[in-house]
Amino acid sequence: MFKQTGLTLAVLGGLLTSYDALALETLRIAADPVPHAQILEYVRKIDPELKIKVIELTSGINANELLAHGDVDANYTQHLPYLKSQEQALGQKFAVAATVHIEPLGIYSQRHKSFADVPVKGTVAVPNNVTNLSRALYLLQDNGLIKLKPGFNDPAAEQATPKDIAENPKQLKILEVESAQIPRALGDLDLAVINGNYALEAGLVPAKDALGLEKVENNPYANILVTTPKLLDDPRIKRLAKDLTSPEVATFITDSYTGSVLPVTQVGARP
Repeated sequence: MFKQTGLTLAVLGGLLTSYDALALETLRIAADPVPHAQILEYVRKIDPELKIKVIELTSGINANELLAHGDVDANYTQHLPYLKSQEQALGQKFAVAATVHIEPLGIYSQRHKSFADVPVKGTVAVPNNVTNLSRALYLLQDNGLIKLKPGFNDPAAEQATPKDIAENPKQLKILEVESAQIPRALGDLDLAVINGNYALEAGLVPAKDALGLEKVENNPYANILVTTPKLLDDPRIKRLAKDLTSPEVATFITDSYTGSVLPVTQVGARP
């Protein structure tokens, strides 16, 4: 009886030790430099006991491939529609651990101060990945530059491509460009549709510099913390998810990005 109990306690003790060791392991997170890595650095300050290593992404590195191959434990760089397209492309299932913030997509120009100034057959760069390309076309439609075919009213439900443009009064030339490269080409374009994180990296202030900015209400493109189904219940992931959706982080986002990045959690909300 005592031997069995002693064995059981020894096994239980070993399991607890393994659990504690797991909890102390550093969590590896792939993130875009701005604003994702900056937000994670703030999490490190408010929760120093949570050990995290931020791997900042450079152009051409796929954060979901890193996650699928086990090179990182989570990534914080994308919205849900993009994640869904990645699951199809990679044949891999991922898991959403937290919904954190929104980076409104914007239309920018160094050549023109208003859409009225854009010439006939002007050039417009849009992201070349499926979800953000569709998102860009809806934004161009919302600002009266093009009109999509009937039925394309909900960005979350219907993905649009240039083939779905029904009206293009200025005969704008739609150029599909890799998202991170668009800000670098801004001076050579009449208009450029730029993701919020790349706009910030380029020194743009979306809330001030964009000629047209995506609406926040009912926006399906909130940025998310993504992990694997296996790690979804990992205590480190749960703790990070709680930190990222805390009122403290919401206040940090609001104060740091002045309307260019918006927290999903309301400032002042209680956990």
